[in-house]
Amino acid sequence: MKQTPPAIMLADLLTSVSDSSRLRMLRLLALEELSVGEIAKVFQLPQSSASRQLKILADAMWLTKRSEGTTTLYRLDVTELPDAQAELWQALTMHLHGCVDHDEDDRRLGAVLRDRRTDSVNYFGRVRGEWDQIRTDLFGERFTASALLSLIPHDWVVADIGCGTGNVAESLSPVLEQVVAVDQSAPMLSAAKERLQSRKNVMFVESAVGSLAIESASVDAAVCMLVLHHLADVNGAITDLLRVLRTDRGGGVVMIVDMVEHHRDEYRRTMGHLHQGFSRKQILGHMTKAGFTRVHYHELAPEPQAKGPGLFVATGRKEPSA
Repeated sequence: MKQTPPAIMLADLLTSVSDSSRLRMLRLLALEELSVGEIAKVFQLPQSSASRQLKILADAMWLTKRSEGTTTLYRLDVTELPDAQAELWQALTMHLHGCVDHDEDDRRLGAVLRDRRTDSVNYFGRVRGEWDQIRTDLFGERFTASALLSLIPHDWVVADIGCGTGNVAESLSPVLEQVVAVDQSAPMLSAAKERLQSRKNVMFVESAVGSLAIESASVDAAVCMLVLHHLADVNGAITDLLRVLRTDRGGGVVMIVDMVEHHRDEYRRTMGHLHQGFSRKQILGHMTKAGFTRVHYHELAPEPQAKGPGLFVATGRKEPSA
């Protein structure tokens, strides 16, 4: 047997098992490895209370711990107990049989184990708020957005208006028939071409927004990301977006992302912005005037590390008769 560390005195060991609920926990943990959430469920305790009781037992070296993702699992392994705990546990088990609470504890433990085996949802209950981190550790952070793009019909052609260096086109191209990447800046378009040189379904067009060198009714959807605040004629640009959309394959959709109205005048001087963002009323007015229907606008949740103004997304549809 292992020697008990001198810091753990007999009085401390007795104190650690002086509470009946901790004794009941030890009995179950000698049978099964359980998480804090599962212990809380069996004993109908708040998770904070279950965690506090488990800490007392762990500090007294009754328990072994291991991690599963970001979850800590506890077990009483009799073969790993130091001498003093092993001898005390042997004495305690002689007096634990027949306790009136044990049948109820065993019933709840059985329910927890059945749920764990038969329903993966209970695994998520077991790890509780830790699931997001576990999911990120297992699969990364980008797969959700990438998978959601598959909702777009695969035979669509989408125009990325003001494509810049091509990050939108890069995301769209794996799930589409073709992406038309448009920018009026030759250096930007050159950077996009270099970035996307392996993507055979991306066509590059050097063209100003508002007089797009794209045939009328030739793309199923258009994306205009952080472009409008650079343009003098916003309404003319949005009207031109309507022109290039086709509606015969269920499309005719535009998505505009830009800054909400703000007061950072330095952007005019440092980045050449012509507009200090747009209000809801302004952007909906532009889209309605251009001829879009079913127009929707909402502000995006700000990211904690973002230093710029808030962003909005606005969508609208071109009706088949337009």
